[in-house]
Amino acid sequence: MNLLELSAGDTAWVLASAALVLLMTPALAFFYGGMVRAKSVLNMLMMSIITMAVVGVLWILVGFSMAFGDSIGGVVGNPLTFAGLSSLMSPDAMVGTIPTMVFAGFQCAFAIIAVALVSGAVADRMKFSAWIVFAAVWALLVYFPAAHWVFAFDDSVSATGGFIANTIGAIDFAGGTAIHINAGAAALALCVVLGPRLGWGRTPMRPHNLTLVMLGAGLLWFGWFGFNGGSALAANGTAGVAWVNTLAGAAAAMIGWLVVERLRDGHATTLGAASGIVAGLVGITPACAAVSPLGALAIGLLAGVGCAFLIGLKNKLGYDDSLDVVGVHLGGGLIGTLAIGFLADPASPTAAAGILYGGGFAVMWAQFLGAAAVLAYSFVVTFAIAKVLDVTIGIRVSETAETAGIDNAEHAETGYDLSHVAYSSHSVRQTIVVPVREEESVA
Repeated sequence: MNLLELSAGDTAWVLASAALVLLMTPALAFFYGGMVRAKSVLNMLMMSIITMAVVGVLWILVGFSMAFGDSIGGVVGNPLTFAGLSSLMSPDAMVGTIPTMVFAGFQCAFAIIAVALVSGAVADRMKFSAWIVFAAVWALLVYFPAAHWVFAFDDSVSATGGFIANTIGAIDFAGGTAIHINAGAAALALCVVLGPRLGWGRTPMRPHNLTLVMLGAGLLWFGWFGFNGGSALAANGTAGVAWVNTLAGAAAAMIGWLVVERLRDGHATTLGAASGIVAGLVGITPACAAVSPLGALAIGLLAGVGCAFLIGLKNKLGYDDSLDVVGVHLGGGLIGTLAIGFLADPASPTAAAGILYGGGFAVMWAQFLGAAAVLAYSFVVTFAIAKVLDVTIGIRVSETAETAGIDNAEHAETGYDLSHVAYSSHSVRQTIVVPVREEESVA
């Protein structure tokens, strides 16, 4: 039973944070949309935006209950505990100092973007209808259970919660495992089943609009302050530590990525800057309340440099991860999650001590087990979902549709109507209309 009084300040902060996190999905749509070719931009936008509808409905029906309902063996919440969310309208339903309904809304925004993240790996070639079905099934079978493992603490929303949070004791303040490692592992499985894009490795597939990419990255960084700071569930010092560390991680990662580009390729690019921002945000997410600001700078630098190299694995291993979801989210999530084992500061809000602070290997072991459990589960179950969908409804568009452009094939639209500038005056017939007086007209 919650003995704390409702805090208007905490409630307002979490509501604002929920809105910031929800903004991150359209921001992701811009980020991903600018990175694909012009003939695929609308499809890429829609793959992110449709998750707001699909996951939003599922979350209200059973998703929140599966994530935070009475635990069934520490594996998944009872789908009936809070089904429909009607029971959360009671003023007595609280999590800490905020209404449980506010907490449910905040966590819904997390669920939405977790699913949307996966879409970047399958750009240019997955049927939109198959993506909708995949998003629904993956949320039900993968994300909701993983969220229960990581975010459902005993005696928070329900009496019993998930095994990673309560038995293994891994630290994941805002979703490095449940969201980023989870989405990255799923992206890898989908890539394997779907196969590479036509011409991959032979035909240049450059981003068509880097302005959109940078806009998306900036909005993601803005929204991420709600993602991490809001996870404190209060307007307090923990939120402040998470906020500053979020800034530090992204800033250091952007510098790290750009230095790698400059030394390796001779140029520091806007795409590299945007990618570095996201890599740093991913890396600091699990650790934002467990390390000092100096530790956050270190994690950001590791994530920026590490992910800049990890994205090259797809060329060596032969999987076509279109927008580097595996390299940035799986790679960055692992870097941030495991770095906690070394850099966790006992003076931080989580009070855990990593190896650097004399805490031994206990924290590192817990971090490894938590990351491994989510990674393995997500990859195996996602692979099975994709295989079933492939042999039933089919998951890939035709070669003709892929070559001509998935926007036209799937949505009967184009992102940019340039028909009025596509022809010169010499390439079209010039027609001069001369008014005819009424008496000269022929009956």
